[in-house]
Amino acid sequence: MGSIEYMAELNKIRIGIIFGGQSGEHEVSLMSARSVLAALNPDKYEIHQIGITQEGAWFTGENVLEAFTSNQLDNLDRASISPDPTLRGLRLVDESDIRERTQAALPLDVVFPVLHGTYGEDGTLQGLLEMAGIPYVGAGVLGSALCMDKGVFQDVMVANGIPVLETLVVLRSEMNADMDGLLAKIERTAAGWTARPEFASQDASSYPLFIKPANLGSSVGISKCRNRSDLVEGLIEASRYDRRIIVQRGINAREIEVSVLGNDKPQASIPGEIIPSREFYSYEAKYLDNTSQLLIPAPLSFEISEEARALAIRAYRVTDCSGMARVDFLLEKETGKLYVSEINTIPGFTKISMYPKLWEASGLSYPGLLDRLVELALERQADKERTEHRFHTG
Repeated sequence: MGSIEYMAELNKIRIGIIFGGQSGEHEVSLMSARSVLAALNPDKYEIHQIGITQEGAWFTGENVLEAFTSNQLDNLDRASISPDPTLRGLRLVDESDIRERTQAALPLDVVFPVLHGTYGEDGTLQGLLEMAGIPYVGAGVLGSALCMDKGVFQDVMVANGIPVLETLVVLRSEMNADMDGLLAKIERTAAGWTARPEFASQDASSYPLFIKPANLGSSVGISKCRNRSDLVEGLIEASRYDRRIIVQRGINAREIEVSVLGNDKPQASIPGEIIPSREFYSYEAKYLDNTSQLLIPAPLSFEISEEARALAIRAYRVTDCSGMARVDFLLEKETGKLYVSEINTIPGFTKISMYPKLWEASGLSYPGLLDRLVELALERQADKERTEHRFHTG
């Protein structure tokens, strides 16, 4: 009998599902939360919905997700999670009396952050939950922050010999100070990327390039640039969402994804492939037009499939991920070379999302996957509690 089934016989696990957030992925988070809430077994879990508005206000109560969807928050309770581990729970905020600001805590056994992007996937929420002593699903502070910033992530991949595309990090302040100088710098650097021997037969042009906010997902703020005019527009668009901007060499590639599950001994799913309805897997192609295809399993040779799974686990381990992550690859069509694109530590959980679909195809159902993620969160917390925080001498 699994640990969750055993605990449920004694008492339901009190789980807090956090969604929304101050991010360009706010709406995607609501979609993911809807699927997670529908799949959690109410016989096993006492479910508490916690919504965060785009302004950063926390709410709980009845049918929070529906209230957020309709933007009718009047009947919800303001809430907070205290960093004080002796309180260890969700606290209601009484705005009518500042002197008695919080009521008794509602204990939580585990938190499932279904928050994509800024303040949810970047280690900030994870830091709060660490201080509060509350177990939570997914990567910790280090893994979350490292995988969120695509520039630092690329450096870690290079340092560990994991193949990634050439990347340049630029700052919004550079744009504001000298756009022409920045454009020249990008084009000069990118031309060098295609001036290597393996590109000798090609025109050593700087383009195409992909421009991305360093700290965001769901393809928000991403542009494919074929010339300088596109580059200017792409930089401006990406700078709306982050002060750090990624410039990356564009290749003719297939988009391959692998789901990873586990803590110190992670496992990789079978690979899947995205066939985007648009030129690349943009936000619109992911969530709006419903015409992108997911090929599960991906039509790959056995050798490339196993290489992707092995690289996914390597990347997961060197970034200190835990619980779950989706590792995205670009498979260059001309060379057959695999490049790690990014790691999503809180991957999408919508009904069309690749992460749960890959595990379902690998033999683990959606409800079973959620159960396993809770088990992994509790397992990791038990391991943390073995760590001593006081040093005794003599």
